[in-house]
Amino acid sequence: MSADVRAIVAASGEGCQDPHIFNDHGCGFEAPGTSLFFPTPWLDFGIPLTSGITKYTLLLLIVVLLVSAFWLVTSRNAKVVPRRWQSIGELTIAFVRDQMVRPGMGKHGDRYMPLMLTLFTFILAMNVMGIIPGLQLPVTSNLAFPAVLSLIVYVLWNVVGIREHGFGGHVKAKLVPSGAPMWIMPVLVPIEFISNFVFRPVTHAVRLFATMFAGHMLLAVFAAAGFYLFNPDAGGILSVVSVGYSGMALVGFLVFTAFELFIMGLQAYVFVLLASFYIGEAIEGAH
Repeated sequence: MSADVRAIVAASGEGCQDPHIFNDHGCGFEAPGTSLFFPTPWLDFGIPLTSGITKYTLLLLIVVLLVSAFWLVTSRNAKVVPRRWQSIGELTIAFVRDQMVRPGMGKHGDRYMPLMLTLFTFILAMNVMGIIPGLQLPVTSNLAFPAVLSLIVYVLWNVVGIREHGFGGHVKAKLVPSGAPMWIMPVLVPIEFISNFVFRPVTHAVRLFATMFAGHMLLAVFAAAGFYLFNPDAGGILSVVSVGYSGMALVGFLVFTAFELFIMGLQAYVFVLLASFYIGEAIEGAH
């Protein structure tokens, strides 16, 4: 259990010195709150709308180093007959190409493979930070990071569409669905504009952010509950009940950690798959 979670539990209740069940100090359980996602800045520059240097900054640096090291190791001294690390890298490339990029863009997607491959491994590493002991904070649980990645995809979607079909052709393809009667256009065009040019990048970012936020909060609740319920000094049957409850919370924590790991990979997959479909749509000019 992380020191952060213990500190939150210890702070539950005013003047509480023993944050465990069955104590005589009037300590009650207080679930972790959103303060988990707003770490205290280590260095604040005083710039409006910024948070300075925080734990997120450190985690982001770790992610960049890990992803860079992964691709350096897997691609260095490549052989015709791949060895272990080269095989892992090639399997990752094949997975992104065959399961995400080509289903969304066809053969056109091969030119976008470096971007999509970087997005997938980068997002996956940012997500996995949430279950690494001592770190335990997914970078993508801060909306700013998914928002920037979504903005990159959104800009590329527009650039590709305009390059392939011109500004008017790109906009028309997204605002005027083929086959729609003219009489409904005054209603349909504003809806399509909001859906494609406003909600699309927002939902692309919020989907990743909300899932990581909720998953980390759930794990924090199980971890804090396990710490609170563990009180072998309660005496008699209360000690047995306390340890039993704590054990149940621990099992729940481990089960949901495994499930959260699956969700972390799934969200990286969904983000890149949607990005591929968006760009593929811009290439085709279809709606």
